[in-house]
Amino acid sequence: MMTKEDMLALRNESWREELRKKLKNKERASISRTHMPELNPEYRSHNYEEVNQGLSLEQALVESKRCLDCPDPQCISGCPVGINIPMFIKNIERGEVLEAARVLKETSALPAVCGRVCPQEKQCESRCIMNKMGKDPVAIGYLERFAADYERESGSISIPKLDSSNGIKIAVVGSGPAGLSFAGDMAKSGYDVTVYEALHEIGGVLKYGIPEFRLPNEIVDVEIEILRKMGVKFHTNIIIGKTISYEDLHDAGYQGIFIATGAGLPNFMNIPGENLSGVLSSNEYLTRVNLMHAGRSDSDTPVFLGKRVAVIGGGNTAMDSVRTARRLGAEKAMIVYRRSEQEMPARVEEVKHAKEEGVEFMNLYNPIEYIGNEKGKVKQMIVQKMELGEPDASGRRSPIPIEGAIETIDVDLVIVSVGVSPNPLIPNEFKGLNTSRWGTIIVNQDTMQTDLSDVYAGGDIVRGGATVILAMGDGRKAAEAMHVGLQTNNKK
Repeated sequence: MMTKEDMLALRNESWREELRKKLKNKERASISRTHMPELNPEYRSHNYEEVNQGLSLEQALVESKRCLDCPDPQCISGCPVGINIPMFIKNIERGEVLEAARVLKETSALPAVCGRVCPQEKQCESRCIMNKMGKDPVAIGYLERFAADYERESGSISIPKLDSSNGIKIAVVGSGPAGLSFAGDMAKSGYDVTVYEALHEIGGVLKYGIPEFRLPNEIVDVEIEILRKMGVKFHTNIIIGKTISYEDLHDAGYQGIFIATGAGLPNFMNIPGENLSGVLSSNEYLTRVNLMHAGRSDSDTPVFLGKRVAVIGGGNTAMDSVRTARRLGAEKAMIVYRRSEQEMPARVEEVKHAKEEGVEFMNLYNPIEYIGNEKGKVKQMIVQKMELGEPDASGRRSPIPIEGAIETIDVDLVIVSVGVSPNPLIPNEFKGLNTSRWGTIIVNQDTMQTDLSDVYAGGDIVRGGATVILAMGDGRKAAEAMHVGLQTNNKK
């Protein structure tokens, strides 16, 4: 007797074959990639409205026709959470957008988030066969965002299918992308999942680290509400390792623990003047502005609104910081980066948006000292001009100082964005966890299990600073491994 899955596969193959007949691959490949509508740079640089406006239904239908529905879709292997990309895109093409959203939710707990902030150009889109044909890849990220937004705006938000409750309690430490992804998968498998967050809002870096002009809070809140409807419980203002200990979690009956506390400890350069007032980390700056509304005049804990702002670094966090400073009134907002623009780790789109908004780029410069005024407030930055030498161990060309090429630049706010390290609280409190010399938790890379058999970990606490989607991939991998482990142990 044919199973429901077999019948579904036959039906899907039937309509996909029908789509192939309607449009040949040569015709699909001739369609130009759809461009994302954006707000005007002059307008948007003074507010927090989302810059990317999303595709219309008509644009999404056209873009979906570009997918060739490859027999061996490499785009799926390029996605850390394994989304069935051709399937969701073909559902859009046939006008079944709600079904496309359902397909996304089979593997992704945060499709509306990923469609906005994931570096698709380095992941799924980089594997698209269109690249080998000399064409622009299918805009997978744009279509993912479209499907998720369409479902939300339709009011017909689906909840993933859940297995029957097994009564096993699972604790998640941290509500960022790794923790939310893990929680979603464990809830699907019937577990009783509770997420503990140290801050007063759920979302982790999605809330405190990414500005609303790139990822609106309401988008994150909708994804979190879906998890709540799946039975996931959330507790805020609780610091695991202080408020609640490892032993307390065991006493409360949790059989599995997933650590997803991220890497919120900022790195500095250890140069003279870093202790001056007006020199702060991007973590502090973005957290205070995004989560505590410190940019508002009526804020209880206002942040200094610089007029000449230098952001040190070239990653996405640096771009978020400098674009935030621009929106808070900076007349001169600068990125200071010791390598070339081509070597910046930030997404090309973020660099483009920053330039459009009036941000200046000082590439091949490195700060070596900050000078303060008589009140201890930063007033100048001394920078060293650099040139690129031989590639380092990672393949990037190493920056080398140019002798005598020193400049002094007036600044009144410096935001340091040169990387992050894990908070040592959990590794110190969970006795028996093995950590690297960088403070990251060491795990079995196949299962994300730590040296403590009931403790798994993923995201930045394992990787150091990484992307949202890689953290989500860790969460999914850990959920699968923990599920297998718990089911095996409970059968003994």
